[in-house]
Amino acid sequence: MRKIRMIHLYQKELNLYADTGNIRCLTQRLTQRHFGCETVAVGIGENLPEGDLLFIGGGQDREMQLVAKDVRRKAAMLAYWIHSGKPVLAICGGYQLLGEYYKTAGGSELKLAGVLPFYTVGTPERMIGNTVFDTVFGRVVGFENHSGKTYLTGSLQPLGRVVRGYGNNGEDGGEGLLYLSTFCTYSHGPVLPKNPRLADELIRRMTGTVPAPLDDALEWQCHNSLISRFT
Repeated sequence: MRKIRMIHLYQKELNLYADTGNIRCLTQRLTQRHFGCETVAVGIGENLPEGDLLFIGGGQDREMQLVAKDVRRKAAMLAYWIHSGKPVLAICGGYQLLGEYYKTAGGSELKLAGVLPFYTVGTPERMIGNTVFDTVFGRVVGFENHSGKTYLTGSLQPLGRVVRGYGNNGEDGGEGLLYLSTFCTYSHGPVLPKNPRLADELIRRMTGTVPAPLDDALEWQCHNSLISRFT
């Protein structure tokens, strides 16, 4: 039995809106396909070990400031994961951490990992509510709650296009970021249990195999019901 290793960065600091549920979802879907699973928590001051997926959950401004210095120290390790095409899933604050900086609503600038060319600007207003967006992996439903507006630069492309909600900034219609096998999104909830096709795309990239079909009748019932309500 092949064992899949998932690296959970800042597990204690970044777990807003049950984002750890994404790891539980992947573990369950991998186990049903007869893979072994191991999750390794990596905290402040610890190096990133080898693994099959890197996961970073969401957090508020306080947690962002708490891990900012450490994420800059980890920049080379994060760049290796991302630019070599290893799978990454980053949610909200975890997404923002990979960019160049976060400028608060008060005007101060917090330097971050800088491994991808994007930045985030804080605003007094929150972008909050249920969100639906279209991706090449199908329509995704989630929940967003953020005051930061993220702007992609250069050739970076969003993960999807907003159908309902704000997405990256409420202005350009983009939601999240997709670069090689790095998936970033503002969708909490957690996002993967409600979107089995997106979960299986990550599993395909983690394992290098096409995932065997599962009985996802309940998952799709939830997914479709939410989309019907929100669009």
